[in-house]
Amino acid sequence: MKVTLPDGSVKEYKDKVTLAQIAREISEGLYRNAVGGIVNGMLWDLERPIDFDCEIRIITKKDKEAPEFFRHTMAHIMAQAVMRIYGQENVRLGIGPTIENGFYYDFEILNGVIKEEDLEKIEKEMKKIIKEDLKIERFELSKDEAIKMMEEKGQIYKVELIKEIQDEKVSFYRQGEFVDLCRGPHLPRTGMIKHFKLLSVSGAYWRGSEKNPMLQRIYGTAFATKDELDNYLKMLEEAKKRDHRKLGPKLGLFFINTDVAAGMPIFLPKGATILNELMSFSRQLHKEYGYKEVMTPLIMNVKLWHQSGHWDHYKDNMYFTEKEETEYAVKPMNCPGHILIYKNDVVSYRDLPIRLFEFGKVHRYERSGVLHGLLRVRAFTQDDAHIFCRQDQIEEEVSSVVRLIDELYKPFGFTYRATLSTMPEDHMGDEETWEKATNALKKVLEDIKLDFDIAEGEGAFYGPKVDFHVKDSLGREWQCATIQLDFQMPERFDLKYVDKDGIEKRPVMIHTAKYGSLERFFGILIEHYAGAFPLWISPVQVLVLPVSDKYIDYARKVARFLSENNIRVEVDSRNETLGYKIREAQISKVPYMIIVGENEEKSGKISVRSRDGAEEKDVNVEEFVEVVRKAIAERR
Repeated sequence: MKVTLPDGSVKEYKDKVTLAQIAREISEGLYRNAVGGIVNGMLWDLERPIDFDCEIRIITKKDKEAPEFFRHTMAHIMAQAVMRIYGQENVRLGIGPTIENGFYYDFEILNGVIKEEDLEKIEKEMKKIIKEDLKIERFELSKDEAIKMMEEKGQIYKVELIKEIQDEKVSFYRQGEFVDLCRGPHLPRTGMIKHFKLLSVSGAYWRGSEKNPMLQRIYGTAFATKDELDNYLKMLEEAKKRDHRKLGPKLGLFFINTDVAAGMPIFLPKGATILNELMSFSRQLHKEYGYKEVMTPLIMNVKLWHQSGHWDHYKDNMYFTEKEETEYAVKPMNCPGHILIYKNDVVSYRDLPIRLFEFGKVHRYERSGVLHGLLRVRAFTQDDAHIFCRQDQIEEEVSSVVRLIDELYKPFGFTYRATLSTMPEDHMGDEETWEKATNALKKVLEDIKLDFDIAEGEGAFYGPKVDFHVKDSLGREWQCATIQLDFQMPERFDLKYVDKDGIEKRPVMIHTAKYGSLERFFGILIEHYAGAFPLWISPVQVLVLPVSDKYIDYARKVARFLSENNIRVEVDSRNETLGYKIREAQISKVPYMIIVGENEEKSGKISVRSRDGAEEKDVNVEEFVEVVRKAIAERR
């Protein structure tokens, strides 16, 4: 049996071997720091035997794959603690996967309920299990044996999962008295991970369906070191202060009326101002990059959605209506409308690429349990664009989109990483076409030297895609822009262009959104800036504060001059003290306050106070206007 190491060297073994043995052979230091490994591309336990030729890589605590091992193990430790506290006969186990930055486990407690105040008790029991340093063992049973064992334990949800497994063998993990159905991977012992925190408890329908029982979900997080855990918990505290669901209504930006429009935000004047600025910036860039803005209907006949493939792959997420015995769908995407525009005329190869752009309002059904402020909604606006081009134009067009995205994100200080998502199980078209499209995107990314990860099976149903994940001021990542290469829609809609040889050929379609969802991007910005928006998108850029009623006329005169110079300005003429007005302006996070009183009126000048507390007196109004206008023009 040959085992190939990352450096290309080969180790040979007569009998079964484990990654732990191989790590120890390489060095004692590697063995001490190892948490698991990768065998032929699969995550693998340190103590799981290997009896076949393979390529391996040992995973240490510092490697990016390490959290999958210790967070998965921590989910089992939590489940074991819950069963100890509430009694094995009273706890039915759901699922307990790892998620980004943490893990969760779903439980049904037959004679009780888990409350937030119980998390401390569960944590205490988890620490005991960690201290016990229990050995974690993987074993396999036949499906029949597995079902029998779980039925005897009363684990009805596990029985349901086992019955759906295609393999004849089913894997389990045991630690002490706790046994769980699981594919792994796990650490060898419970004592290998100590730095964790349980975060919250909430309701979750079994398998996400409202038709199933409501279980209780406990969320937690775990890190390799105490410092990493402490830093993450500090970030969570800061994120709570920045929560856009609280800041948005507080700053007068938006609200959501769940009684009449759940998942459909209502934007107030200040919020609409920011959205208009974001759209204006996007419009300007799209125009510079050769896009033509269009508008398409919100509701269209369902036959269009049958043809596009949305009916087969997306109808559960769509809204429908019927009039005059004709069924219509509220559009969940803008692409079919843009295809109709392309088909409206005869297209020559000289016309390509055709770049269409729209701020399209779309509606997609999301379960009420997953709605989350502006970040997960049912109605939103996309800065949606579609490029129709020849195959030899793909590289230049995708490169151009990446440049546009880069320019769009620059004023916000966002850095980003890219992910190439490949063919999902639920896809249109043949594998050969998908491979062709995926390779085309991959080549572009490699040629423009854009680093990217591969997300297997995460593509759109009609084509592979590149997603852009921006990093905010707290280090959190958000998926925003996307580029999708599509050979399927042009085929389904019989799109053509006349080539220079006079023969009709099929164009390629590139779907792209830069903000992604405008509403979601807005929510990200609220949290990124903690509501203190940069000057250029602030809904009120300058607030004029008269010291008393005697100086309201002068305050309005100053405000009028600023307004004439396209600066968003308001006057606070309320009968309140100056100190109160200043505090209110600071809470509202207005970038500049102009304070006017007797001295300012006599001199014809102003006193300026910035959001960060800096003050300057005897400022020439014209000079202040020039400073503000320059900052706005430079999008600062």
